[in-house]
Amino acid sequence: MRVVVGGGTGFIGTALTRLLRSRGHQVTHVSRREGEDRISWAELSRSGLPLCDAVVNLAGENVLNPFRRWGDAFCQEIISSRVETTRSLAKAIAAAEQPPRAWVLVTGVGYYRPSPTAEYTEDSPGGDFDFFSRLVSSWEAAALIPGSPTRGVVVRSGVVLGRGGGVISQLLLPFRLGLGGPVGSGLQPFPWIHIQDLCGIVCHALEKESVRGVLNGVSPSSPGTSSGGFARALGAALGRPALLPLPAWAVRAVLGPQRAGMLLEGQRVLPQRTLDTGYQFIFPELPAALRDIVA
Repeated sequence: MRVVVGGGTGFIGTALTRLLRSRGHQVTHVSRREGEDRISWAELSRSGLPLCDAVVNLAGENVLNPFRRWGDAFCQEIISSRVETTRSLAKAIAAAEQPPRAWVLVTGVGYYRPSPTAEYTEDSPGGDFDFFSRLVSSWEAAALIPGSPTRGVVVRSGVVLGRGGGVISQLLLPFRLGLGGPVGSGLQPFPWIHIQDLCGIVCHALEKESVRGVLNGVSPSSPGTSSGGFARALGAALGRPALLPLPAWAVRAVLGPQRAGMLLEGQRVLPQRTLDTGYQFIFPELPAALRDIVA
């Protein structure tokens, strides 16, 4: 299978590319610069989609970058890096003489309203209550190609855990020093997924012709995981205490109130349709997932 991956040069994209190639698929990235096995977004606009069997979009500015001040300019970058890249790929798919068979977009569980008690499946409503939920709605709407023969799949990902990037890379040093702990109250749900499973779900969606629509990219045990439970599990995997909380006021001071909500609130999300399609999780439980990452 020939796969075009938008924004596939970061933490998740590198892992997905490795998995795709290990399964015998060819990968071309769409990124800011051209190069070996790459085309630029400008080239995509000029020349259209390379001949391929499937397209995946992973592009998106890092929302939780603490070095970027929250403001209109950064918000626009966040929107453009997701919605416009998705729209560009959807437009190229629609214009292709030989359309790809599958089109997979990875978004986020921020679509669902944070709640300490509500549980959400792929059929649950959302997408209309704050900046991030509306962003996901616009992002997913940009992927729609009415009348296209290309099969569409959206994977709404939780917090991605893996080596070399994501939230773990920011937490390892303080936790190794014994300075880790829960964020805020520690009671908020923590929807998570191991990077091998997120990439596995994307490959599953590409390779299984019957898969279409929304899949929740979270671990089956994720609904029972709190922020405090995650901190304790990470401390246990490292053999360190996890007793020092990061106060909510400090999170708000660094990230601003809108972004802070992503860490101080959470959703209990179930991968119901993901499991129904036959995907088998490699790391369904948090302790094993963390041991694999920090080993």
